[in-house]
Order: sequence, then structure tokens, then C-alpha cells
Amino acid sequence: MAKKQKTAISPTRAEDYPEWYQQVVRSAELAETSAVRGCMVIRPWGYAIWENIRDALDRKFKATGHVNAYFPLFIPLSFLEKEAEHVEGFAKECAVVTHHRLEAGPDGGLVPAGELEEPLVVRPTSETIIGATYAKWVQSYRDLPILINQWANVVRWEMRTRLFLRTTEFLWQEGHTAHETRDEAWEETLTILEVYKRFAEEYMAVPVLTGEKTAGERFPGASNTFCIEAMMQDCKALQAGTSHFLGQNFAKASGIQFQSRDGEVEHAWTTSWGVSTRLIGGLIMVHADDNGMVIPPRLAPSHVAILPIFRSDEERDAVLPYCEALAAQLREVSYRGRPLGVELDTRDMNAGEKGWSWVKKGIPVTVEVGPRDMAEGTVYVGRRDVERNERYGQPRDLFVAGVPELLEEIQAALFDRAKAFMDEHTRAIDEWEAFVAFFTPENEEKPESHGGFALSHWCESEACEKRINDDLKVTIRCIPGDRGADGTGMCVACGKPSPGRVVFAKSY
Repeated sequence: MAKKQKTAISPTRAEDYPEWYQQVVRSAELAETSAVRGCMVIRPWGYAIWENIRDALDRKFKATGHVNAYFPLFIPLSFLEKEAEHVEGFAKECAVVTHHRLEAGPDGGLVPAGELEEPLVVRPTSETIIGATYAKWVQSYRDLPILINQWANVVRWEMRTRLFLRTTEFLWQEGHTAHETRDEAWEETLTILEVYKRFAEEYMAVPVLTGEKTAGERFPGASNTFCIEAMMQDCKALQAGTSHFLGQNFAKASGIQFQSRDGEVEHAWTTSWGVSTRLIGGLIMVHADDNGMVIPPRLAPSHVAILPIFRSDEERDAVLPYCEALAAQLREVSYRGRPLGVELDTRDMNAGEKGWSWVKKGIPVTVEVGPRDMAEGTVYVGRRDVERNERYGQPRDLFVAGVPELLEEIQAALFDRAKAFMDEHTRAIDEWEAFVAFFTPENEEKPESHGGFALSHWCESEACEKRINDDLKVTIRCIPGDRGADGTGMCVACGKPSPGRVVFAKSY
């Protein structure tokens, strides 16, 4: 019997996928639970990933004409009440402030005092508060379009939380735009959807499907919601970003009116769109393995970890200066417009333990340097996208010159691997029995890694959508833009005519 290979993360993905996820987050030092129930502390390594996500997206937004601003954390309750669908959609998730100070209580503790005239909702999303602001700014068609994004935190009260994927407070960006015509707002909605798709694939190395949400999955108050959907390694879908065409719904609720070119008073057409720290959860579940985190180079906080190897003080005194010079040399190299991020690990700890710590953190490249490497002018290179036993020796100067190309190879390899996995677990299914079997785990006690994306026909009835969700906990993730490209068919649930296939999956 072959001996089972030891992994850095226990349990493995196959043994217990949810717990594996939690252990990857902890071992990579990405985040941890806080003293506030449902909220997380994002640790420096995890926050650095978010900063790189933020910076890359910010550049893309600005390249398409958007600017940043900031709006209040608190929203008057009456603002939410103006848009009926919106308040109904978020009511159960709202945190509400009712008092404005604390006073000493009879038992020596502090009690709320000074009740507010109107309760304030802690921002769950900002359509209403931003809409009230835009209503003051917009008087004429000349004041349009308004193309604004904000980087902020939001609060949505959650009972069941999981680090990065679903927490009471999380970080995100939310774009809010106002336009003169429907066509302009529609174009904006689809432009941002494409920005999100390209970011996911080019930076996160995560292939995604794009399409429109059904009415039941639509953002509360929106006319249309579009999304990008990614497949995780347990074959569930993750909604990784959304772009909403709000029509004139919120403009009417907030009073965003303008004098048109014809002298008529019209309501603006608005959009909103956002992604959040949930993207880091997606990175973990697409790329991490049983040894820990794997970070695509374009989002990595640092690119190379140099690990000095020595057995005595004499060797240490020789190897460390060599490694410091190597680090300085690497930092002179540019990767995608910025200097390489280099970590020189001089911690006083076992070399093997030190190496595995960087493997678990997911740094793209590790470089080991000992006395023999120094003498021969070589380095010992490890790529995080392959097994640790595939490390190889290379002349130092050749390695330094080739790091940018090596990082791009790793980036491409991660995308190709994720794309192959998604393709393998995406299937056209026409029969109900096959559909049920696809989404039914062989072992009910261990339901990890089954199913995937089912491309099946749907008759567009809410009853069939609900039946599938109730029976199998499967939802329509999106309606593809090219739906019907391979012809019409019969609904997988009821057998009635369907105009085309949609994407079904279990999801987070």
C-alpha cells in the first residue's frame, strides 16, 4: 500500500472542504475572526492582496472615465423607504443606529441615551444616500453623466458567517452612475461587466461566465442585474461581481431630475456595480491546494521569498550578505510596471519550516541559497504552482533576468488549470434524471466536490426555478448573453418549450 503523502493543510480538500478553506485562511495569515461576532480582522498579508485588487480595479475604472468620491456611512431610514423593493430586499440585513450617546446606567454600566429623531441605517449599499446627493447636483442634461465610484465598507447582518465569503462587515467598491439616456446607462452596465470579467481572468487567473440574473436573483430595485460567476474547486459557483441597470427606479425615488435638451423635465437613468473582499475567498477556493494558499503573481503582495540556508554562524555570515545583494538585485527588476516584491527571510528557524511557511502563504516563487549555491553562483527555485519536489537549480543571473517571464508563466498556468477544471465540470444536461444525478453527492455525509455548471433549458417560469432550488438547492446563476445560440429546447424541470439554455449550479 502506498504511503499517504503528508500535506501542510489538514484536513485536505477531499476530506473536509469547508474546514480546509478555514485552515488555508489561518495558515496563510490572511484573516481571523474578531471580538465582534461575524466580523473579521484582515491581516497584513490578506490586506495587501486586497490593496492590489483595489489598485488594479481603480486603474481600470479611471481608464473608463470614473472618479472616486466618498459618501456617508449612515443612511436615514426614510431614504431606504423611498424604494419599496430595495428596502424589502435589505430590511433583514440592516444594522440600525437609534441613539447618539451613552450614559452611566443604574448598575454602573453604560446605556444608550439621546434617541435620534430618525433611525440611521449603517450602509448596506449606497444607492439611496448617493441618489439624494445626485438629486442636488443634477439640474440639466449638461450635468450628466456622473461617473463615480467609492471604496468603502458596508454592513449586512449575517447569522452564518465565513471569512471573506460572508461577514457582517466587509470591504468593497460601489460604483454609482447617472445618465441622460437609457442607452448610455445600459452601455455603462455592460462596460463594467466586461471590466469585471477581464479583471477576474487577467489578474485573478479565474475564468468566469457572464450573463443576466433572473428576476428572482436580481438586485432589489434594479431593472436588470448582470454578473460574473466563477467555479470553485468544490464545483460550486461564486458570484464574484455584479453590475446593475437600475433604469429610472432609484432616480424617481430620489428625485434625480434634469431639464432635457428639448426643455422637458426627465428622470435620470442610473446604474450601480460592485465587487468586494469576497474576491479573496474566490482566489482561495479556485487556486489554493492542500499545502495552502496559491496567489496569482499579478495580485501577490510579494513575488519572491529568499530563504538563506546555513548550519553555522560562519556560514550565516557569508550567506546573508549574498542574499541581501540578491534581494537588492531583484528589486531593481520591474514586473508589470512596479518593482518586484522581495521578502528576505532571516528568521531564526528551521530552514524547512521557513520554506513551508511561504508555501502556505502562497508566494509565487521561493529561492533557497546556501553555501554551495553561493559558491557556484546558482539559486534553488521553487514555483508555487507546481509541487514542492519540483524545485530546480539555476544560475543566479539567469534567474534574476527571467523572473518576470517566470511570473507570467505561473499566472498563465493558474488560469489554464482553473479553466480546464471549469470546462471539465460544465455539462449540457437535458433530462431531469441526469440533472438530479449531477447535483446529488454520492456520499450525503461528505458532499464535497460534486456537480458544477449545468447548461440546461428553462421555460422562464418562476415555478420551475423555485422547484429546482427547493428540491436540489440549485439556482440559476446567470442567463448567458448568447442564450439560444444552440437552439431552443424543452425545460429540464417541466418539459415545456425553452428559448435556450441557462447556467444552473449550487452556490455560495
